[in-house]
Amino acid sequence: MRRPDQQTTTRPTTDPAPGAGTGADAPADTAPDGAGEQGHRPAGTGPAAEGHPARDTGDLTTEAVLAPYLRGQAADFLRSLRLHHEHSAPAESGGHDAAAATRALRRAARRISGSLHTFRAALDPHWADQLRAELAWLSGVLAREHAYANRLTRLVEALHQLSGPALPAARGARAAAGEPAASDAQGRAALGVGAARAGALLERRLTLARTRSHSAALQALGSSRFHAVADAVALLASDVPLAPGTTGRTAEALLEPAERAEQRLLAAVAALPPADSEPYNEAQDAAWHQARLLLRLHRYAHEVVLGAAAPSLASCGHALDLHRDAVEAAAAAAAAARTPRIAPATAYALGVLHADQRHEVEAARAVFRETWPYATALTAS
Repeated sequence: MRRPDQQTTTRPTTDPAPGAGTGADAPADTAPDGAGEQGHRPAGTGPAAEGHPARDTGDLTTEAVLAPYLRGQAADFLRSLRLHHEHSAPAESGGHDAAAATRALRRAARRISGSLHTFRAALDPHWADQLRAELAWLSGVLAREHAYANRLTRLVEALHQLSGPALPAARGARAAAGEPAASDAQGRAALGVGAARAGALLERRLTLARTRSHSAALQALGSSRFHAVADAVALLASDVPLAPGTTGRTAEALLEPAERAEQRLLAAVAALPPADSEPYNEAQDAAWHQARLLLRLHRYAHEVVLGAAAPSLASCGHALDLHRDAVEAAAAAAAAARTPRIAPATAYALGVLHADQRHEVEAARAVFRETWPYATALTAS
């Protein structure tokens, strides 16, 4: 398994990507997995630092590496669950602590789920598939409230910036393009008329969605289904069901699955549309979302096999998180614009907001291309 700062000189393989076709094939989540997790030390592994030496291949056995990693993540899951129960009071501070505990709970669930996917062959397959699907369900349910809150904040702030005074750089760019200042002033005046109503409409829609998601999360955490998941994770904290015949196996038990995860990622990135492709093509979004999921699986495999996080993948992972956020914000603006009987000025403001978020999509794609460490994969044909 190569380190992420090395370039690949061979064309990536075209193995089918996990998650293509079924939502249960890859860990489902809608929450960021970038900057907020930097410095996280996988329990039971070495320090998460760039340049941390790889383990000796003789130590890469399921008992010495994979089992302790899964047990450590299970312990993190249970610790976060306990903190969530302790801080679920309605007080403001308690709510903040509960939110932090929920994020930590999702983080551990994603790592367990991703590792169960990548290293399925080294584990009891029936058990791994079942627990992975349940953790994906839980992670998705818990992420929605956070996602709706962030989406509302993002859209309201964007509306405020779009309807405020033009920035000097923006005015200069328009002047250089020969755009009349009067046209810009008229456009901002029209946008200002509808921005307040557009913001109110978005707040009503997304607050309602957030409230429903909060209720769904509370219901899920009190369900027998969740208690069964928690019981399964508690058992995992003490016993990892390995596949028959994997005991004592050497490096290939972990290196080969990790290499396949890496090759799927490289193939997905190589297949992304080039920088000069048609902008505002929403049909391309799915391929970028898939690359984000595959990057996450690769990062988790890196943690397992090399015993460390991969800081050189942090920037491109964060770019894909921002890409996903902008795509979903643009979709929310477009959906609000389809509300029956809204005023033309409100629809205009929402249209401008949609276009602004699609520009953010393109900007995030550009950042990803600039920070992607396997540079040659982007030009593979």
